[in-house]
Amino acid sequence: MTTVDRYPVRTRILHWLTAALVFSALFIGFVMVNSLGGYGALVGVHMTLGVLILLVVIIRATNRFTHRTPRLPATVGSIEHFLVVGSEIGLYALMLAQPLVGWAMVSAGGRPVVVFGSLALPRIAPFSAELYFLLRQAHSVIAYLLVAAIAAHVSAVLLHTLTLRDAMLRRMTFGASREAPEPTAAHIKTDAG
Repeated sequence: MTTVDRYPVRTRILHWLTAALVFSALFIGFVMVNSLGGYGALVGVHMTLGVLILLVVIIRATNRFTHRTPRLPATVGSIEHFLVVGSEIGLYALMLAQPLVGWAMVSAGGRPVVVFGSLALPRIAPFSAELYFLLRQAHSVIAYLLVAAIAAHVSAVLLHTLTLRDAMLRRMTFGASREAPEPTAAHIKTDAG
């Protein structure tokens, strides 16, 4: 048995808080664009979630890039390690870009971004129908890219946890720290295989 290297508690809290906020914002965003009733209320909740995501992701990225992460399990080869780091940076970029693009889109549409029911944020883009259209398309594309990146992230973690049995998921969960079974030669990936 080997001890599972876990992320610090603050990192785990920020991870799951980000996940809850992003899933909520994506869900409300998809419902909102397909809903006739309650659109205004959903927009207000969606914008508030977007600003919260922006703040939490800035805190999370600062935490991530100023603190060392625990080592990956032995089942992760060097090529996969490169993919893990690249996909992590990609996810951060998408989670930062999405609320900023949304904020700019609302600004370009001539409306204020109102969060928490009454707090109006400053405009970050000039009023422009053409810019609004471009940003609206970008906001939709980024949303679909986020869904794809999250699906890939969850799939990779589940592959490692359920198939390779290397306790990958346990690195980011709460509860008592347990030991992971020692990976067998068949579980350890190499660049050659």
